[in-house]
Amino acid sequence: MPFARISLLKGKSPDYLRALSDNIHQAMVETFNVPPADRFQIIHQHEPGELIFDRNYLAGPRSDDFVLISITTGKPRTTEMRKALFRRTVELLHQSPGLRPEDVMIVISTSEPDEWSFGDGLAQMAEPGWEARARGVPA
Repeated sequence: MPFARISLLKGKSPDYLRALSDNIHQAMVETFNVPPADRFQIIHQHEPGELIFDRNYLAGPRSDDFVLISITTGKPRTTEMRKALFRRTVELLHQSPGLRPEDVMIVISTSEPDEWSFGDGLAQMAEPGWEARARGVPA
């Protein structure tokens, strides 16, 4: 149940945004044990001056195609899984929509299961059997 916020400068086409969304999700499915139907994302497009980033800090040089991907997840992943997600995301985004690896920054944050509500005013993941119900299996 990761939640991804994707931030970039305005001006990209709907096809470009769809490729970002699809490939970020695909990388999570492949490397983070995320079910294919478990997809929650927001794409934020910013005016110049609203997305501020160092062009060279620990990577780069970064261009105006810079994308910041912030992923909040409810269960911790191993360092190996996080590294695999970073690599696979960059690979897929390089293929489509053609992002340079230097222009992709990913930040992962974890949270507790009782910090999520998927609707109805309930903390679904704080209830026994929630993982089976999420897969469509009666608990």
